[in-house]
Amino acid sequence: QVQLVNSGGELVQAGGSLRLSCVASGLIFGKYVMGWFRQAPGKEREFVGVITTTGISTYYADSVKGRFTISRDNGKNTVYLQMNNLKPEDTAVYYCAARWGVVSTAAPNYEFWGQGTQVTVSS
Repeated sequence: QVQLVNSGGELVQAGGSLRLSCVASGLIFGKYVMGWFRQAPGKEREFVGVITTTGISTYYADSVKGRFTISRDNGKNTVYLQMNNLKPEDTAVYYCAARWGVVSTAAPNYEFWGQGTQVTVSS
């Protein structure tokens, strides 16, 4: 049974930083592309960023480029989302997701999802 467990979300002031984690089990982690998505109240789930299986390459949404960094530790079956210079518009539930195959920015292309973790940025 595949499980992705998100953690690390909390309330933070604008300009602050957070690091989210996602621990995977039940799959060959190093074979999966790992994405991060977020969903704000009343909005659709949106792509944040993605990291390739080896961690060599990452891709980000324009809205977070230069502020967010994705990394992974295949030995620990864990992917991270480091978020710096947070803004109120970053407030959302953040989800990690796993995809077998090539990088994708589209949520429907991901097979497995974490339960989400709430990030709230106060102004």
